[in-house]
Amino acid sequence: MRALIAAAAGLAAALALVLTVTAVGAPSGTTSPKPLLTTVPAHP
Repeated sequence: MRALIAAAAGLAAALALVLTVTAVGAPSGTTSPKPLLTTVPAHP
């Protein structure tokens, strides 16, 4: 029974965190104009 209560408390905390982040929204800003490095450097 204690495990069920602990799981419910953890789920409620996770849900509250998700709702808080959703309410705050994404941070404002711009992305970098530089492309990411997607190739592997050559081995010597």
